[in-house]
Amino acid sequence: MSVVLKPKLIIIAGPTAVGKSDLGVELALRIGGEIISADSMQVYRHMDIGTAKITHDEMKGVVHHMIDIIEPTENYHVYDFKHRAKKACDEIYSRGKIPIVVGGTGFYIQALLYDIDFSDRGEDSDMRSELQKIADQKGPEALHDILAELDPDTASSLHPNNVKRVIRAIEYARQNGEAISKHNEEQREKQSPYDFRYFVLTDDRDAVYERIDARVDKMIAAGLEDEVRSLVKMGCTPNMTSMQGIGYKQMLMYLNGEIDRDEAIRLIKRDSRHYAKRQLTWFNREKELIWLDRRQYRDTAGICDAACKMI
Repeated sequence: MSVVLKPKLIIIAGPTAVGKSDLGVELALRIGGEIISADSMQVYRHMDIGTAKITHDEMKGVVHHMIDIIEPTENYHVYDFKHRAKKACDEIYSRGKIPIVVGGTGFYIQALLYDIDFSDRGEDSDMRSELQKIADQKGPEALHDILAELDPDTASSLHPNNVKRVIRAIEYARQNGEAISKHNEEQREKQSPYDFRYFVLTDDRDAVYERIDARVDKMIAAGLEDEVRSLVKMGCTPNMTSMQGIGYKQMLMYLNGEIDRDEAIRLIKRDSRHYAKRQLTWFNREKELIWLDRRQYRDTAGICDAACKMI
């Protein structure tokens, strides 16, 4: 009986500011890979500072996909990522190379890795408008309470301020008569079509938090405020998906006079730390992971040595 060989796929995930991008480039140089970004914010053009987007020099000649592919005024969803990422994988395989998915958006990674099915009844614009009105008039917490009644599991994993995801989860539950968390759980049981290694890079939590604070200070010094001003001039508004990103949302609140500059910086650091914690919670739920703890290795090259032995 012939054995069907699955295409190879490598994933490097982990919390923000842990060093995923550097490891991805190092690994790609070692094994002949190309990188697919699984970052929900780096897809946007003109948003470089607040997303800590990898620079041309930092890429070291390694081809990167899924960066700077849409305008910040456009919507971008997980099924867009999955479609584009699968196409990128095919292109990479055609060149005899290995795709290396690098990023911290766990849902995106899961969608590609297990070929998650997103077939449902599609968007209901009237329902979405009604739910958005609740968020605008009564606050995001009121909307989150509706989700908590319909789907407590999903509500527990979504911050109330993530209004678009909350709306999507409510919409799905109302349309399909089941919680989206149940659908996701069923999809999670699927077998991956890939021969994969799923690495999660981690570190001491305090060390991650220190790097987050240092990164935010660097973003502010590099001109995050001016970047957000430019985006506003381009027509970006607070309700757009792109402007919900950490760093952009808080700086926009400052520019709109809702908070002062110091408070905006404090909130960026706080929300980034909270996001890192939620990322680790997500990855802890995933299966077949290989944890790489930075404390056990001398540097990125040492981590790469260990990863290569496991590939």
